[in-house]
Amino acid sequence: MPGLYFEDFEVGCQFRHELGRTVSEADNTMFSLMSLNPQPLHIDAAFSEGTEWGQRLFNSLFTLAIMIGMTVQDTTFGTTIGNLGMSEVRFPKPVFHGDTLRAETLIISKRESKSRPDAGLVEFEHHCFNQHGTLVASCRRMGLMRKRPNEKAT
Repeated sequence: MPGLYFEDFEVGCQFRHELGRTVSEADNTMFSLMSLNPQPLHIDAAFSEGTEWGQRLFNSLFTLAIMIGMTVQDTTFGTTIGNLGMSEVRFPKPVFHGDTLRAETLIISKRESKSRPDAGLVEFEHHCFNQHGTLVASCRRMGLMRKRPNEKAT
């Protein structure tokens, strides 16, 4: 299913995204090392056992990426021009290896683009929950969205 165009979004509309993702040790280690983040909380089991968590934490930037990625199929697949920014990024609870993540989205605002007549701005508020329903991440994201193409008669 293609994503929604600017005109399709309504302020206050909520999405409960069905696509979920169980995160693994391999995901965490690979992402941390690929992003040049050698934080021992992510990649060193012995170090992490001595912390208040007692185990490695899943990389929060990967959690953010997964949360937004889980929303694409229902909202912006093929209709976004680009992300303009993210704000209010929060990680209220940790994510651990083996957790299964799910996402929800609320449409906060929308407005016509002042510089692009073929686009509009949509503000998304994303929430990510683990398998226990605990909120583990949230953010606001401003997307530049395509307007529905004009249908031309042939």
